[in-house]
Formats: sequence, structure tokens, C-alpha cells
Amino acid sequence: MRRLLFVVLLCAAVLLFASVEDSIVQVGRTLEKNGINEVRYAVWGSGDPNSVLRVLGIVEAARRINDIWAKNKVNVRVIIRETRYELDFTQMYQEFLSKQPLGTAGDFLVNSYVYIAPLAEEGYLLDLTPYLEKHKELLDDFFASHIEVAKYKGKIYGLPQDTEARPFYIRKDIAAKVGLDLQGLDQKVLKGEFTWFDVYEWAKKTVQLGASQWGLIHRRGSAHPDLMQFILAFGSKLYDPADGKLVFDKEAIYKWLTIEWVFAREKLLPSDMMAWDWAKQVHPAIVDGKTLFDIGGTWYWTEWQTKDYYTDPKTGQMRGLKPEEVEQWFYYTLFPAGEPGKKPVTLSQPFMWMVSSKAGAQNPKYSALKSTYDELAFLIAAKASDPEINAIHSIISAHLPVGKASAALLANKEWLDKLYNLEIDLDPSVKEKIAGIVKATVNPINAKFLSDVSYMLEHTNFPPIHPMYAKLASIFAEVVDQVLRGQMDPAKAIDYAIGKINADLDLKAGVKIINEIPKDWRFPAK
Repeated sequence: MRRLLFVVLLCAAVLLFASVEDSIVQVGRTLEKNGINEVRYAVWGSGDPNSVLRVLGIVEAARRINDIWAKNKVNVRVIIRETRYELDFTQMYQEFLSKQPLGTAGDFLVNSYVYIAPLAEEGYLLDLTPYLEKHKELLDDFFASHIEVAKYKGKIYGLPQDTEARPFYIRKDIAAKVGLDLQGLDQKVLKGEFTWFDVYEWAKKTVQLGASQWGLIHRRGSAHPDLMQFILAFGSKLYDPADGKLVFDKEAIYKWLTIEWVFAREKLLPSDMMAWDWAKQVHPAIVDGKTLFDIGGTWYWTEWQTKDYYTDPKTGQMRGLKPEEVEQWFYYTLFPAGEPGKKPVTLSQPFMWMVSSKAGAQNPKYSALKSTYDELAFLIAAKASDPEINAIHSIISAHLPVGKASAALLANKEWLDKLYNLEIDLDPSVKEKIAGIVKATVNPINAKFLSDVSYMLEHTNFPPIHPMYAKLASIFAEVVDQVLRGQMDPAKAIDYAIGKINADLDLKAGVKIINEIPKDWRFPAK
């Protein structure tokens, strides 16, 4: 009896801690026994043009699972029936939010982790916790901070797909024209010795001398999350874990909006910045040298190389930058402290592989086999997290890797050479679609850039996981636009934002308002 009990417990332990490949085989055999030989899923993703592995990674994962089944003589295939990739991740979230209840949304959503809270709250996401408890080797490879932000109410609803930092870019050639010494400037920013008061002085000098049209360019459209760095740089926070509420700090927000107001009034920053077109205005202004400073992201580094944003002065034609040109023209630091005595920051917004709680609903016998379809969807996301897939995505999109093994690959010159020559085992359709991006981005210069900016993650912050955060961010976007256009001064903008918060009962309950507008604070100081 004891021997039998031992065998049973041993078998249970093996099942509990099965490898991902073992689970793939078990799921495949369950499907085959139930007469299912083909499973179809759809993946929806969004982001910058170079981040296409956010959807193609699922395609590659399906191929790898099919190979495992073929090797084990399991007569089942996964087919990715739809891959949707949009630039606007907020719009993609809204569409998933509206269509998931109808069963017509993607089975996978690759989007910002900030959407985990509202989607999980509605029951629209699959809880991945039990699968990750079964496959702890996956958890061990991810950086712990990124697993923490994939949680909502103690449960894990996403697998990290990528992360990033948001560097403060400075044009080296323009800095040289106006006498801004960049030698060791990144360390001065790190120590809080170069703040937004200094940014203003140099931006003003640059425009006055005619060295560039603008002193500063920043994000257009949504104020989420790049511009939220101002709040952090003035020593405040976006969320208080003590009471689970979002924070509206009148003092820090006033200081942020005052910077926007002053820069726009002195024509150092476009007053219609929030309405600029990404491809036609924002990026061309940066790469054509029309601004000294830019608030951007690590992904800009390779996007500038693969998109035709730059107007070549010799030919008049638009083209992507060469890696050598990006290296020659752009310096990068942390986002400077708001004022003396405060600290520099950066902000990361990890994207996650999320699985719909209705994943596989379009397949036969869904009700009877729901648990099997759910587990298979998790396993596809797990295979999409293979280190090689993550490392390829990192180098071609200039996002930072989310796993230790993928980070190690980026430091492997032999592997980078194989990737450049496309001597990597990938689904032919995936290889074809990323071939152009690979040729333009896989370069030692780009690998060095990713290595150089990795220290920024030690100073990073994350937008809060809160169901009301997206609403609050949209209010910030609205008031920033009004302030830049001169339609509201910073004080009136604060009152307007608070009025919007109080008019929404859910938002009012989820946000606490702290501090007051400072009466003796001036920007600029003189």
C-alpha cells in the first residue's frame, strides 16, 4: 500500500511540475482523443512599427508547438487564423474591451500591463497563476519586478513580452552649436545636477540662436505614460498602495503644467504638440535636427532606422537613418529631475502576453474542452516567451528584454551574426516579415545602446495597475493640450481636471487629491 501511495504521489508530482513540452504533448493528446485535429486562435497586438513580434511571436510559438506534436506523433495542429497589429494600443484595448464579451475579440491580446486591472476586473482575462505554479521554470527566468506588475489582486494575468526605458534624447550636433557640453552630462542628470530648469535655459538659448526650430519635442496625443514622468520627477507619485487609490498631487501637476505652459508660450515647444502626426511631424522633427531635446523611448532608436522619417539633404528623399548616424547624432540620459533636490526618473510600461478568458471559443466542443483550450493558449504564450523570440524582438525594436536568458543572447556576437544573416530557425512567414527590419537593426551599435540604457531600469517606475488609471490619463492628456494651446493656464487646468474627476463617481472614489498649488514657486527661476 505504501509503495502504491508513493507511486501515485510521484506521478502527481511529475504532473504538477511537468515541463512545458510535456504539457504541450499532454494537451495535444487530449485534443486528439476528443476528435480535434485543428485548433484556431487569433492574436491582437499593438505598438511601434518594429514591434511586430508582438503578434508574430504567437505565430512562431504555434509552429514550435506543432513541431513538438509532430515529433511525438500527435495529430493536431495550431493555426493562427488572424494576426492584427495596430499602432494605437489604446484603441486596440478599447476594441478588445467591447468585443471580448461577444466572443469576437482576439484570443491573445498583447498590450500594456496597465490594462490588466480593468480587463481582469471584468473577468475578460485568463488567470495564468495555476499554470505558472505548474511551470515555475518560466517564472524563474523573468525579472521579478515584471511579474509583480502582471498581477491583479494577487493573481497573474500576463506574461512579460517586453519592457523599455524612456531616455531623454539630446541632439549632439545642436548641443555643440550652442555650447552645451555633453561630456558626463548623463552623470550630472543622474546626480540631480541637471534639472528641468537647465533644460529650459538650453532650449531657450538654442531657439534664440537659431540652432534649431524647437527646444523640445515630446509625445503627442495621450499623456500616458511619457509625460507622467514630470509628476515623478517632482518627487510625487501616481498611486498610493496604502489605500489603493490613484494620487492627484496638485503641487507636482501644477509644476508640470507650468513647464508646458512656459515652453509653449516662448515657442520652445509647439503649442499644438498633442495633435502632431507621429510619422509626418514628430519623428521627422527629431531626426531632421529641428529640436535640441526630445522625450522619447528606447524603441525610437531602431524605429528611426527602419522608417523613412529623415529627409536626406543630398537627395531630398526621405529615408531611415543609418546606425552610425543615430549613434553620431543622439545622446541620452535619464529624464531629468524637475528641480534641484529631486531625482531623475524613467518609466517602463511592460507589454504583456494576455490570454482571453474565452480563448479558443471559436473551436469545436469548446464548452466541453474549455480547460484544454485555456491551457493550450497559455502554452502558446509560454512558447512565445522563448528566450530567442524575446531576444530577436528586443534587438529589432530596441525594447529591453524581460528575461535573463534573452538578455544573455544580446551579448552573444555569434548569435547576433546568425540573426543578421537570418540563419535562425523561424517560421518562414515570420522570417519573411521581419527580414527588412533585421537587416536595418541588427548591428553592434544597437546592441551597445541596449546595454548602455539598461542601467535606467534601476531608476524606473511603472504606471499604476488601477482600473481608473486610463481615465485619469485621458484627463491629463486633455489638460496638457489646453495648457499648450494657451486655452487654460496651469491653475485653471488643475481646477478643470479636479472637476472632471469629481463628475465621475467611479473616478472620484478611486482618486485622492493631495497638496496645494505652490504660491511661491516660479519657473523659470528668474
